[in-house]
Amino acid sequence: MASENTNGPEEEKVGVYICHCGGNISDHVDVHQLAENIKALPGVAAAHTNMFMCSDAGQELIQEDIKNGRVNRVVVASCAPSLHETTFRGAIKRARMNPYLYEHANIREQVSWVHDGPKATDKATKLVAAAVAKTKKMDPLEPVRVEARNHTVVIGGGIAGLRAAKDLARRGIAVALIEKSPFLGGRAAGLDKLVPNGETASDLIRQLVEEVTREEAITVYTCASIVGAEGYVGNFNLTLRRQAPEAVEEFRGLNLTALRKATPGTYLASAGFYLKPLPEKTEEFTLETGAIVLATGFRTYQPQPGEYGFGEQPMVITLPELIRHLTPNGDSGGRLEFRGRKIERVALIHCVGSRQIPGIHEPGPDGNLNEYCSRTCCSATLQAASLIRETYPETSVFEYYRDIRTYGRGQEEFYERASKNRVIFLRYEADAPPVVEAAVDTSHPLKITVKDTLTFGEEIEAEVDLVVLSVGMESNDISDLVEMMKLPVGSDRFLLEVHPKLRPVEVAKSGILLAGTCQAPMDISESCNAAQAASAKAASLLTKGYVELDPYVAQIDWERCTGQGICVETCPIEGALQMVETIVDGKRVRRAQVNPAFCNGCGMCAAVCPDRAVDVNGWKLEQYEAMVDAIVAA
Repeated sequence: MASENTNGPEEEKVGVYICHCGGNISDHVDVHQLAENIKALPGVAAAHTNMFMCSDAGQELIQEDIKNGRVNRVVVASCAPSLHETTFRGAIKRARMNPYLYEHANIREQVSWVHDGPKATDKATKLVAAAVAKTKKMDPLEPVRVEARNHTVVIGGGIAGLRAAKDLARRGIAVALIEKSPFLGGRAAGLDKLVPNGETASDLIRQLVEEVTREEAITVYTCASIVGAEGYVGNFNLTLRRQAPEAVEEFRGLNLTALRKATPGTYLASAGFYLKPLPEKTEEFTLETGAIVLATGFRTYQPQPGEYGFGEQPMVITLPELIRHLTPNGDSGGRLEFRGRKIERVALIHCVGSRQIPGIHEPGPDGNLNEYCSRTCCSATLQAASLIRETYPETSVFEYYRDIRTYGRGQEEFYERASKNRVIFLRYEADAPPVVEAAVDTSHPLKITVKDTLTFGEEIEAEVDLVVLSVGMESNDISDLVEMMKLPVGSDRFLLEVHPKLRPVEVAKSGILLAGTCQAPMDISESCNAAQAASAKAASLLTKGYVELDPYVAQIDWERCTGQGICVETCPIEGALQMVETIVDGKRVRRAQVNPAFCNGCGMCAAVCPDRAVDVNGWKLEQYEAMVDAIVAA
């Protein structure tokens, strides 16, 4: 990046900008005394404090000092750099100074959140002094520029994947949409009316599929999966495999023999929009792409055998099963009928497979508990309860819940609607869930017993004909993609974004983006919003034709390098370092060479090099030494 204010031989003039963080820092660190301490350091030309340094006013303070020529190095002392490092780099760049002549001192997480009083101020002084010392050893750096293909692969043909593909194509980016099943539409295909506006899921899916298939820039591959991945942002190479699913006898209850006879373009409830005939044989080919959008979706929690009688009592089912049963039944009046039985009473139990508590709930077969809230279940359960009451008024409905969490706009109305429809609510504690067992000497097959906290712990028994378990969301099993692409996974086993507010659809590996419920439980509107954010981010990466990467990568001093290759053996990233042959003083020798597009600047190579021939831009050994000296002296 060209810059007017690069350093060269110019004297280092460091500006230090200390944030109060609205009291998060200043309540524990004497920021004004800190500023006075730092002013006394050699090379410090300015030291300011501000209530919120990341605000427009705080950024303008930095920019003004740069424009006036008062400073040519910047140190910001505030919260963790992962939050606002890009914010301050952007402000410095707008002031036409090299944005890499900047260092960040974390005096919130590392100081004010763990210390108080004079000790906090002393420690903050040391950290800021170290940052000042480092900036005085900095050189202007230029971002690494790599060519970027104007193409994106979207993995997953559900609502999020369809939406992302559509938006990318409209931005002029070619898209390959990969779906492992024969259908487009994902889990949304198993739904009927959508919360909160009552739109029909099949209509929404059909509209999206038609828009996607009309786009010339979108190529759809069904019955396909990614079996190989390599490369970096702007230049990924993915191996795609399409195969006839002969080993699978049915797909979501549909026999494949019958499926092959279905007409392409048919919408089948619970499965989705059947787009193309199934492939007859296995084929593999490579897709060259610039970015990857993961829209791999979710799976519903499968109750364990015996959980609320599931698997033991035939009239205990899950909410998705109930919704699939209700969808085709357009008749109204009388009682709900299920499996040939008239249903007088139906019970719906919330939080099955969500908000599980260690020591109370049993882990699943994989040894995991779902401690998170699945978020969408309450609204879906309330909607189903009202639908039953309105369509089959002679069927009574009981809802057993721990807490009602109708969090979305307009969704509280579903609770009010269910109440007006005379749904009977009973509230239980996590350690005393409802007990479902076979009823004896009664016309109803099941009995539910619960201590109802709404009646101050009174034990209430209810005989019912059908029990519906409101099951939560779990992450799909994409362990193959996680291993292949080195994707970060959270403790909840969903894919993990860099930051939920500042970089909500990005993973740590540049060029790979998240859309929808592969990231967390979401409703359809949230999934589409995330898909739109991912497509916008992909477009911003690719439309320039190149991608700029941070220059914090290893560099090799070939005069010192003796070609031992220990750095290549130690490097954790395939392709980041390699040994090459070159001519030195008429002799053919081996030297280490860095591919900056792959290198993430971890510094492991610098640590093991016996010749000290490796340094990392932005974190050179002399900078570390200067920081240590400053900490000792402060």
